Amino acid sequence: MAVNPFNQNTKLARMFAILSDGELHCGKHELPGTQPAKAIQIMRQHGFSIENVTRYCPVCDDRTVHRRLISTVPSTPSFVRQPIPKRLRQRVLEHYRNTESITLREMLPGQPEVDHRFPQVRWSTDESFDPDMPEAELHARFQLLTRDHSLWKSRYCERCAATGERGTFIGINYFAQGDPSWNHSIPTDDPRGCFGCFWYDPDAWRQAVNAALARSKPTC
Repeated sequence: MAVNPFNQNTKLARMFAILSDGELHCGKHELPGTQPAKAIQIMRQHGFSIENVTRYCPVCDDRTVHRRLISTVPSTPSFVRQPIPKRLRQRVLEHYRNTESITLREMLPGQPEVDHRFPQVRWSTDESFDPDMPEAELHARFQLLTRDHSLWKSRYCERCAATGERGTFIGINYFAQGDPSWNHSIPTDDPRGCFGCFWYDPDAWRQAVNAALARSKPTC
């Protein structure tokens, strides 16, 4: 039996125990909790490789996301995400005026999450940051997302890291820079590979779309 690396009686420990058989399990009715994606993300942070497959579940009578643990032995080093200091979080909120990146909706300060533009699934070193970093660096590294949008982004980024297929937004196959595949001349832990993807920078993506639409308007 595989050694469970997570604290006993926690959701993570229960999920690891279920997935340790190496079989696909429905995230809707077999895995603990209402949002298994967060626990899956933490397991990946600890170096475990987990496959996501969308397929029909006869119990749920619906197509659901199934997960499978590739190995009970970590395949990559563990990189831990550090809590964002309160002062830095406040700076990010002020920089974006509490405006969520995808909907452009101004929110109450406690509502949005500070999101790392470059997804953790591609990190190759532990996180570090200076709360007093320059404004340009702050903008390049962080954005504001709702919790649901953050999980939505994570699923696309995880698939991109696993397959090299970059994520689209609501089925719009457009990239402000690059194309639908990760540029294999760029290292997998280099943020340049994310440039042009909606999920990396929704505002830059919107600006590129609007510029393309303006160029396509017929002249009288």
